[in-house]
Amino acid sequence: MDILQVKGQSKLKGTVKAAGAKNAMTKLLVASLLSNKKCIFHHVPDIGDVHITVNLCKEIGSEVTWDQEKGTLEIITKELKTSYVPQKYSGANRIPILMIGALLGRTDEDIIIPTVGGDAIGKRAVDFHIDALTRLGATVEYREMKKEGAYLARAHHGLRGNLIELPYPSVGATENAILAGVRAQGCTVIKNAAIEPEIVDLILFLQKLGSIISLDVDRTIRIEGTTTAYEVEHTVISDRIEAASFGMAAIATKGRVFVEGAEHLNMFTFLNKLREIGGGFAVKNHGIEFFYDQPLRGGVHIETDVHPGFMTDWQQPYTVLLTQAQGSSVFHETVHEHRFGYTKTLNEMGAHIELFKQCLGSRPCRYAMKNYDHSIIVKGATPLQGKEISIPDLRAGFAYVMAALIATGESTINGMHYLDRGYENLVTKLQNLGAQITRVQTKPDTPSLATFLSIEKSIDAKKLKKEKVKL
Repeated sequence: MDILQVKGQSKLKGTVKAAGAKNAMTKLLVASLLSNKKCIFHHVPDIGDVHITVNLCKEIGSEVTWDQEKGTLEIITKELKTSYVPQKYSGANRIPILMIGALLGRTDEDIIIPTVGGDAIGKRAVDFHIDALTRLGATVEYREMKKEGAYLARAHHGLRGNLIELPYPSVGATENAILAGVRAQGCTVIKNAAIEPEIVDLILFLQKLGSIISLDVDRTIRIEGTTTAYEVEHTVISDRIEAASFGMAAIATKGRVFVEGAEHLNMFTFLNKLREIGGGFAVKNHGIEFFYDQPLRGGVHIETDVHPGFMTDWQQPYTVLLTQAQGSSVFHETVHEHRFGYTKTLNEMGAHIELFKQCLGSRPCRYAMKNYDHSIIVKGATPLQGKEISIPDLRAGFAYVMAALIATGESTINGMHYLDRGYENLVTKLQNLGAQITRVQTKPDTPSLATFLSIEKSIDAKKLKKEKVKL
């Protein structure tokens, strides 16, 4: 098991390069399954979720060559070896459910996908996914399998375009509907779609692949079904979550960091909120420089939302930043219902954060009157003290690292596998910026899922067929 040892109160200074976006790259790999042509990706992040997704693709027949040093990955799926994704991927991340949309356009066989996983930040139910796929002519059922559960999907007569109106602009449901719509006959229209930069990146890739797809200003995506496919070369957008994370860490430690590859357009809402509390930044040709400019001031009110609103994954490190701002500030979480559990540890470090079940905001919220702690008031500025910390999820993990960097004394952080899922070479990058941080192996590692999947022998076709019969 690896842990982090962090000595606080070091100013971060220097340059760091933002990796390719986790939430784009994993979906692009799934999208490549729609064709039998070669796809070459650049700026590929070497992170746990990409490793898992690569192995998922290999299981069903993809050939993958990945130069991790150069960040280049080549994938081609000439034919599907199987449409069954083994149960060992159950709970690995949320990518398996997206494979339904892609595989429905590639095979008329039954598709078997394990249950979804990811961070414990709320249900993130798949109802929207299933409803969207059903509108296109698919049948999706949940069945028990080896006590884990799986989804059985099929469209024996093919998919047909239709109107899909999402009750909420869910990123995953939008992606699944897009992937299915690309190979559906006729026109597919998705209303109230998510329009995150990662989805735009997916749309651009699919257009290169041969799709006819457009995005209107009213959250409407139109897709003309086609079977055309071309070879594609595509550069993944930079990770706006990682870029913002390093920016906030620079300001919190009273330092100055240039984040190469940080994209202004994809971060403008975040930058507005950063400026409201007195955080310094300068947009340059190849990135954004973040710096401590003046004592931070609180008094801000933020409600998380889908793009172009304030991203829910920016909320955790921003909360740490607010602990160092003078005055009281409010956060209202409208995207996930269990996103504030990490604040207990921050309070133990010296922060003053109060949780509320009420909606402390005016934005329509799915969690109103449902007894969830989904609003907080942060009172600052408060000094933080280092302590032993356990990471509960990916984004809370970086918030804890950031808190440890500004705390007095030393912190020990365990749960590194969460950070490995989404941050490429995090420790090395922080060390290069001057952080006193070390990754230590306290006892022999239990192989991570990504490592296990990379060395495990693939299941032979006969065994796969037997599993399908059992289901």
